[in-house]
Amino acid sequence: MNESMKRQLSEFVTAGLREDVGDGDHTSLACIDPQQQSRAKLLVKEDTVLAGMEVAEYMIHFVDPAADIEVRMKDGDQAVVGDVAFYVTMNSQALLKIERLLLNTMQRMCGVASMSKVYADLVKDYPVKVLDTRKTTPLMRFLEKWAVSIGGCYNYRIGLFDRIMIKDNHITASGSLSRAVKNVHQYLSAKEMKLPITLEVGSSAELDEALDVGGFDRIMLDNFTPPQMAKAVEQINGRFEVEASGGITESILKEVAQTGVDYISSGALTHSVVAKDLSLKIL
Repeated sequence: MNESMKRQLSEFVTAGLREDVGDGDHTSLACIDPQQQSRAKLLVKEDTVLAGMEVAEYMIHFVDPAADIEVRMKDGDQAVVGDVAFYVTMNSQALLKIERLLLNTMQRMCGVASMSKVYADLVKDYPVKVLDTRKTTPLMRFLEKWAVSIGGCYNYRIGLFDRIMIKDNHITASGSLSRAVKNVHQYLSAKEMKLPITLEVGSSAELDEALDVGGFDRIMLDNFTPPQMAKAVEQINGRFEVEASGGITESILKEVAQTGVDYISSGALTHSVVAKDLSLKIL
């Protein structure tokens, strides 16, 4: 975990505890001696790709630096019902303070990693990469994208700042596709910036126009059917990277991979997942 990740995680845990604990976990404060120690286990209650182990360790030590964690599994492992991912011995009040934030986060990350593993496995025989999107839970993007990587897919844009992506609204607001591309190049030149450029096209006519205009690195084929994608790939003929996007789920993923596109981006990796069932049980 690099320093940037640690900083984001510290901010996330601080905000999460503020939301959940408020002015105190009064139930635990009332019931449990402040010096009491407990041993607990992280129990897997649903088959899952495990994700968030490093996050869990960070959270535990955030509330109890002296906690002793016995790690049994690692991120990326295929866990089955009944597996114990880790044991921990720590202050009892601290354990109950962090329990829900830890479980909510890990369960979400496991859901994302499991979905990503399904997608990655479906296209493993094709020279294509499955990408995530910005369709993430607010303030959890860094964790969900981390889970995507654990599951075997790839991170695309972290935010609006690390890549130019000219989409339909940008084109409409600019007045035309060519004007949007020209505006982008003028902006990057004025700012002395170098960012990769993706241009979205939504029809064969827009594709024709894009190929005439040029000035970008990747063409995103938005809501093209697989036969349309295959035809577009042939027309582009290696001049630009090709990305397929728009409503791509696991039911058609392999068919899309067979069209010859270089990348497939899918919001379903993060916005359509179901959290996996885990529990933190005191022994």
